[in-house]
Amino acid sequence: MGAPPESAEAEGMTEIIAGIEIPDTPIAEDATELVRAAADDLLFHHSRRVYLWGSLKARHRGLDVDPEAAYVGAMFHDLGLTSKYRTKDRRFEIDGAELARTFLLEHGYSEYDARQVWYAIALHTTPELPMHLAPEIAVVTLGVETDVLGFDLDQITEDEIRAVTAAHPRPDFKKGIVKAFYDGMKDRPDSTFGTMNDDVIAHFEPGFQRADFVSVIQDNAWPE
Repeated sequence: MGAPPESAEAEGMTEIIAGIEIPDTPIAEDATELVRAAADDLLFHHSRRVYLWGSLKARHRGLDVDPEAAYVGAMFHDLGLTSKYRTKDRRFEIDGAELARTFLLEHGYSEYDARQVWYAIALHTTPELPMHLAPEIAVVTLGVETDVLGFDLDQITEDEIRAVTAAHPRPDFKKGIVKAFYDGMKDRPDSTFGTMNDDVIAHFEPGFQRADFVSVIQDNAWPE
């Protein structure tokens, strides 16, 4: 048997889970409060796990990640699925990205640094591309792919998995997150074109007609 799972612990004002510090800056605290008020338990715990998994994998890869920016990216990445912040005319990823950018600018971030977090959220459902960008962009996708898709779990130890899931449980998460995706996108199915998100709509609505990329090319207004 391995060592007992590491749980969240306080060192002064610092919370540590699986060896990863949760930022205790005013910006991180405000981000936590905002997300806690908007998201249900499923999305809140998922978002915290995304930060933790992403940070663990970033450390495994030797990436130098700004923890505060990574935390805001992880915490805001699914806010576009919530009833408070979702729109009906754009991708849910953009909802969260715009919210995070505005939040960070209001908290004193530069346009450049706020835009990096915007990219982290906007691209988190776009496979591979984030891994070739800044660490603060990659870390959110690394966390999402771990928590939702189960990618590369062998890069996280059993003790780390126990510690993270003890602090942020995932009961019936697979079923719950798919339903959360659907609830957040069902009023804007056209926004899923060109993404994996149309799989969610098709899962719940068997009659859903996906837009076909080749047909869009062949049937557009150009004569030839």
